[in-house]
Amino acid sequence: MADDLSMTDEPKTGEDGTIEFKEDKEVTKARHDIFIQEIEAMDDYWGSTFRTIYTKEEQEQFMQELDERTREHDKNIERMCNFHYQGFIDSIRELLQVRTEASKLKREVVGVNQELTDASRQLLRHGDALCKARRVQSNIHEGIEALKACLPVLETHARLKKQMAEKRFYPALKTLETLESTMLPKVSGHKFAQVIAASVPKARANIQAAAMSDLKDFLEVVRRESPRIGEVAIRHADEQYGTDPAAEERAANKRHTLAFLGEEPLAPETLYQTEGDEDERVAQELVNFSPVYRCQHIFTALGAKDTFRAYYVKQRQKQAGLALQPPAGMHDTLTALHDYLHGVAGFFVVEDHILNTTTDLVTRTELDQLWASALAKLTTALQSHAACLTDANTLLTFKQLVMVFSHALRNYGFSVQPLHDLLLEVRDHYSEVLMQRWVAVFRDIFDKDNYHQVQVDTTREYEQILQVFPYSSEALEKAPLPRRFPFSLMVPKVYSQVKEFIHSCLRFSDGLNLSQSERDDMLRRSTNVLLTRTLAGCLTTLVRRPGLSLLQLIQVTINTIYLEQASVYLEDVITELTGYNPKQEGGVHSRLQGRSMFKDVRAETEQQIYMQLQTKIDEFLSLAAYDWLLAESDGTASPYLVDLIYFLNSTFTAFTNLPAKVAQTACMSACQHIARGLLAVLLGEEVKQLSLGALQQLNLDVIQCEQFAASEPVAGFEEGALQMCFADLRQLLDLVLEWDWTTYFQEYGTGDGRYGRVSPARAAVIVEKLREADKRNMFSVLKKAERDRKKLQETVLRQLRQLAGKEL
Repeated sequence: MADDLSMTDEPKTGEDGTIEFKEDKEVTKARHDIFIQEIEAMDDYWGSTFRTIYTKEEQEQFMQELDERTREHDKNIERMCNFHYQGFIDSIRELLQVRTEASKLKREVVGVNQELTDASRQLLRHGDALCKARRVQSNIHEGIEALKACLPVLETHARLKKQMAEKRFYPALKTLETLESTMLPKVSGHKFAQVIAASVPKARANIQAAAMSDLKDFLEVVRRESPRIGEVAIRHADEQYGTDPAAEERAANKRHTLAFLGEEPLAPETLYQTEGDEDERVAQELVNFSPVYRCQHIFTALGAKDTFRAYYVKQRQKQAGLALQPPAGMHDTLTALHDYLHGVAGFFVVEDHILNTTTDLVTRTELDQLWASALAKLTTALQSHAACLTDANTLLTFKQLVMVFSHALRNYGFSVQPLHDLLLEVRDHYSEVLMQRWVAVFRDIFDKDNYHQVQVDTTREYEQILQVFPYSSEALEKAPLPRRFPFSLMVPKVYSQVKEFIHSCLRFSDGLNLSQSERDDMLRRSTNVLLTRTLAGCLTTLVRRPGLSLLQLIQVTINTIYLEQASVYLEDVITELTGYNPKQEGGVHSRLQGRSMFKDVRAETEQQIYMQLQTKIDEFLSLAAYDWLLAESDGTASPYLVDLIYFLNSTFTAFTNLPAKVAQTACMSACQHIARGLLAVLLGEEVKQLSLGALQQLNLDVIQCEQFAASEPVAGFEEGALQMCFADLRQLLDLVLEWDWTTYFQEYGTGDGRYGRVSPARAAVIVEKLREADKRNMFSVLKKAERDRKKLQETVLRQLRQLAGKEL
């Protein structure tokens, strides 16, 4: 502040040349007063004030002023003390009084202090014990708090051990997570917590390993129980879809129809028979799926869900391959096929259940792909198995088993169309097997038939025949008992078996979801094959059988007539069974070819009849024992020819039920064959010599044949038609016996002469044999008549040879 004072003195120059100013004393004094005030005002720092004073070199003057100020203050103090002196005296008196009281108080304080010292010493002794107790209490409290913090950890760890021991791995994993994330950090300072924390990875690995072990056990149980699961699923499907009531009714009707014939219709084996105590649980309840659920949860919690899924899928694919591998003996028995299909069905039932009860373990796409691959292998295996089956009943059982298997898998959402297509293929194989079976059936019928007309002694038997075979005859209906049908028992049996074949074919188509037109077409095609191939082949074999007699052939021919007539009713049977009438529906259908087939077989049978008849005639002709050098005939026909005529009469009587054309053809061919046979015997090289007596005997036999022909053994011939069969032989015999050569040579070449059927060659053979016979008579040359006859023979023989040469 002193620096702020204005400089009023004039400046002067110093010895060093500096300019100095001379201050006024009053100004200096005023500045010093200010310094003193600053010193009085400040308690702690006066440095700046003293520095200013020393800078101005005014120490002495300032000290003087400071002393003067000190004295001024002393005066003020003295004056103040004088003013308060009385009060000071009073205060001294009070102070002395206080000193007395203070001494007293001091003595009391010393006594109290002594007491306190003693008490303190005693308290100090108790204080150590109290501190120790306090420390123990504190330690106990800290221990309790630590135990409170550790006990949940230990309890949780004990619970973890218990859950692991009880194999409750998913709760154990949750407990382990709680222990690791929540509890162990709170007690991390404890050594046991560190030990537990170190064991957590191992416990987690143990849980994962245990879960994987449970999964492996589950997979093994599923593999072992899959056949049982499949069996239950298939049984439930069988109960759900049941048996076709129409098929059951048809089977019952066939059993009733074939009862009296002693035949047994085809019947498939019963697939499943449910006992009273049968397990009615659904297939999925047969296996505990909790291990796979737990394992999935555990692996998901462990962050190894993909590893678990990959392992499961890989193992199940391996099991699928094992399930789809056909057993070694599957082709030998249907039991193996049952087990095979049960295993496959059980596998996919389990997979479907896993798909529906888990998340992302099995996807629908993967399951469909696996099923498609399995279906291809399954279809191939079933094709191979079906190809080895040669029994119709077994094939029916196979078809029903595959159908029920398809129903069961379709219930779980799987496509089974390839199995349906397979059954359609097996149906063709089934038809072929039926063909083979019916070959044996027809052959058995043919072997057991007696080829005699069916005779019924009672009305019931008559009605049974009519029930089996569609035959109507008013004359037979009115005839008294016993009655005879024109056919043998073979006819109703064959007709019934054809119907049974149709039923058997339809039985395989039951449940294949075929339309009425498809079923109708299938039955017609199969029946046509049966008629044209199987039955026709068996009938052809029958009629060509060497041991079949002529009468039996005739009865077979009659049987084919009635079977042909009844074949039209088979179309009605098919229409009734399928409910489809192609004529009404306007559809294209194949007609049954039974009529044409029976006609072909009958033509073959007729040829066999003709051949058999000729063979029988040959047998009789072989019995001919002519004495070709006989001198004179005894006037009667040969015994063998009499027997032959009797045989022909009885045979042609059996031709009554044959068509007139067949009987006429047979009769005509028989007469022609007899004529040819006799002519062959006469002209044969075995006969070297021939007498007129032998010719006379042969003439008697021919007369017997002509009489037989004239008796019309078969109606419908024109008059003289059968006798013409013997015309060649008759003219030859008449020519030689009457020795009417003049007429012969005169009429030769005209074509309408008496001996127009006699050729010169045949006549020459007879004349030559007569000449050879005459040579045996050595004495005939002695008689002129004999010599003339010989000359005539030579002349006739020469002319005949000339005519024969011209014909060549």
